[in-house]
Amino acid sequence: MSVEKNIATRRSIIELSNDEAKAFFLKHESYSPFELPPYFRFECLLDEVNQKLRRNFSFKKHCREASKLDKVNYLILNSKDGKYSWRPYELIHPVLYVSLADQMTRKDSWHKIVKRFRAFASNPKIRCLSLPVQSLTPEKDKAEQIKQWWEKVEQKSIELSLDFEHIVHTDLVDCYAALYTHSIPWALHTKEKAKVHRNGTGLIGNVIDLHIRAMRHGQTNGIPQGSVLMDFIAEMVLGYGDSLLSTKICKERIEEYQILRYRDDYRIFVNNPQDGEKILKCLTEVMIDLGLKLKPEKTRASSEVIRSSIKKDKLDWLYRKTVDKVLHKQLLIIHDQNTKHPNSGSISRGLQEFDEKLETVSKVDFPMPLISIVVDVALRSPRTYPMAAAVLSKLIDFLDSEYEKRIVVEKIRKRFSALPNTGHMEIWLQRFSIKCAPDIKYTEPLCRLVGQESTSIWNNDWIGLSTLENVIDPTKMIDEEELEKVGPVIPNKEVRLFDVPYPW
Repeated sequence: MSVEKNIATRRSIIELSNDEAKAFFLKHESYSPFELPPYFRFECLLDEVNQKLRRNFSFKKHCREASKLDKVNYLILNSKDGKYSWRPYELIHPVLYVSLADQMTRKDSWHKIVKRFRAFASNPKIRCLSLPVQSLTPEKDKAEQIKQWWEKVEQKSIELSLDFEHIVHTDLVDCYAALYTHSIPWALHTKEKAKVHRNGTGLIGNVIDLHIRAMRHGQTNGIPQGSVLMDFIAEMVLGYGDSLLSTKICKERIEEYQILRYRDDYRIFVNNPQDGEKILKCLTEVMIDLGLKLKPEKTRASSEVIRSSIKKDKLDWLYRKTVDKVLHKQLLIIHDQNTKHPNSGSISRGLQEFDEKLETVSKVDFPMPLISIVVDVALRSPRTYPMAAAVLSKLIDFLDSEYEKRIVVEKIRKRFSALPNTGHMEIWLQRFSIKCAPDIKYTEPLCRLVGQESTSIWNNDWIGLSTLENVIDPTKMIDEEELEKVGPVIPNKEVRLFDVPYPW
């Protein structure tokens, strides 16, 4: 893909003005940590909070009060492996989220942040490719972010096989959960200056640190996962790590190398395997100083640069006959891939292709076995919940009676309720059952909001301003008009990420 096309389809966040950056952070897509049905919308709530914060709001005082309390943010857990490894996604308290976005994007602060990121990128041999991007096309920002990974990481890795004979892969252990909040001001102002002014809110790094601790009961370890704002903040520390790594590599007098970093995933290209080992050692030392560490099971070296540049699940998927005219066979191919590579991108792609095919058929013989297979796939691959729900909604629609549909929905609900932390799937089950089985109750609080039940999402006890307390009404995140419009079948366009076919 040409450079001109890259420029035409997306902009890096550090290319935005401060006002553009604030608007970008306050978008629904930037705030929400996971895919939700279309009747969940956060922009109006965030905008109303933004208007109210302009009056009588002392972020320092309120952050200190919030840090004394638990459950200020709303937490929802998703499995990373379909089993026992959990990723905590957080709906950040709107007041703290908007306050932090506002403080970061004030003209002087934004100028300092952007200037610092440009300094992080001063060594062209260490490239950060994961800064948030704004789509300049009808595609979602997330779609453009994934395209950037494909172009700048996977395709560039293959290209680098012309220049380098060896590749080393590594990433970090629970980067977001382990990130030390005090390292944020180190990253933006240098460690020495941050320590001298550790309590001063004149440093934007301290302001960010204060807000994050307010979201997490005063803890200094870990940042919330899921929002674009937090992805950007994580890049501050990781970018700082890039600059420290550059200095260490220079001292080792290693000259022939290229590092591509996408968030906490590193691809190190060298011609001498010993240089790769030395760079790993340098990276380990840098990360230890930042309170982070490399993941041994994900650290590997290879002389097969091209093959190692492509994820194993994707390679396996390319070798398979992924589309079959017989629906049952096509779904069994996906199920087998899911057994070998649960929760991988190839499963999402396979389900999307299957879902698109379902939209073209007028009849499905024996839908119940297909429903069972899709449920089993989703149980092992939580990242597929939205697409799996779309497939299930179509298969259930092929059942003969409303009574049978309701019974099947209830069976699916019970199957998922037997596992811990499946609230995200409950949200999507409710999306298609709300029309065919509106009386089914779900335990997930966000589902109860849709059912117009009174429920608490965020802890507001720290706010103390009646003007703000009145704004933080969770029901405002539900678009009633959109809720009324949705039908029992989830159309593919509602859940697919890309408006055009996958380019890879």
